[in-house]
Formats: sequence, structure tokens, C-alpha cells
Amino acid sequence: QVQFVESGGGLVQPGGSLRLSCAAPGIIFSDYRMNWYRQAPGKQRELVATIGGRTNYADPVKGRFTISRDNAKNTVYLQMNTLKPDDTAVYYCNADRFWGPGNYWGQGTQVTVSS
Repeated sequence: QVQFVESGGGLVQPGGSLRLSCAAPGIIFSDYRMNWYRQAPGKQRELVATIGGRTNYADPVKGRFTISRDNAKNTVYLQMNTLKPDDTAVYYCNADRFWGPGNYWGQGTQVTVSS
């Protein structure tokens, strides 16, 4: 069974920064596109950032968030800067295999932006 380990969430003031990490043992990491999603209370889960051969970002986070990966450590990161209250959500990492079946989720980590 594939289990991811997410960390780095917490409470931060507006304008602050957090770095999320997601360790993904048990998969051939380089075979997967890695994604970060988030879900705010009462809202649908939305894609925030993705990294495969390229990186892509949702419009609300462009210029503030940076996704990166370390294939040697089977880990994906999300550096979040200039955080806003609207960024408050549970953040989930997701692995989506480039070819064939394979889609896995982390357990989620809470990010709260509040003064």
C-alpha cells in the first residue's frame, strides 16, 4: 500500500511563508507527475501546482508559490510565500503516473493564514 507523508503545514500570519513537503516512498518517483491540491471549507478541491517535465500553477498562486521535486529523495515540495487568508485550506500531494494507471494521495496538511 502506497502511503505518503506530508509535513510543513501550520498557522502563519498574512504575508508569511511556509514550505510543504511530501515524501512518497513505495513508488518509482520519476514515473509520476507530482501535484499539490488544496481544499478550503465548503469548496471543491482545486489543483494548485504540478511538476512533470514542466511546472504549472493555478492563477491565484502564480508568482507566490514554487513547486519542486527531489527524485533522489522521492519528495515533492511546495514553497509558499506572501501567503494570504484565501490560501487557508488543507493541502494534499498527489502522484499521477505519466503512463498507465497509478494515482495516489497524501493525507493532507492544514495551512491556516490568519492574524
